[in-house]
Amino acid sequence: MAVSTMAGIPALKEISTDLKRRMDQAVATFQASLASTRTGRASVHMLDQIKVECYGTHMPINQLAQVSTPEAQLIVIAPYDPAVLKEIEKALQGADLGFNPQSDGKVIRVPVPPMTEERRRDVCKHLNKVLEEHRTAVRNVRRDGNDALKKLAKDKKISEDEEKRSLDEVQKMTDEEIRRMEELSRKKEAEVMQV
Repeated sequence: MAVSTMAGIPALKEISTDLKRRMDQAVATFQASLASTRTGRASVHMLDQIKVECYGTHMPINQLAQVSTPEAQLIVIAPYDPAVLKEIEKALQGADLGFNPQSDGKVIRVPVPPMTEERRRDVCKHLNKVLEEHRTAVRNVRRDGNDALKKLAKDKKISEDEEKRSLDEVQKMTDEEIRRMEELSRKKEAEVMQV
């Protein structure tokens, strides 16, 4: 990317930094949701969204147990405290992810069944919905930035030329982040559709 117009102007540097941070945060949350999306292979991240009710609060499984994938179609959960085994098992069954956990009293084995063609298509539709939500989040950050720039121009803290260049820069930043998310989504979709 070319030298930032906004970074050279003290009144705009803070806005630029804040916009970049917020857009990067939207991309990071999108990456996290992609990691937890189910593909044909077992992944410890498939359980990231599941919360277990124990110790008077809701906690993610990876804070209560060691989660591993010893085989391509199996997730093994070994609780640090054997007393929470039943709660973890209950949370897995209630998660509606199509898992059938099996417990031997010490560890929980979660076989990951192969995905059907219909399920793969449903996952891809879900991916597109999540992508659109995160695109909207990035666009909302852009709108906030544009509003801040217009206010600075109205208050005569920056010139009209600086405002125009800065608005263009914010748009380029937005396009770049959306392009990154679309590329990540395409890769994940190819991974999901791979048999």
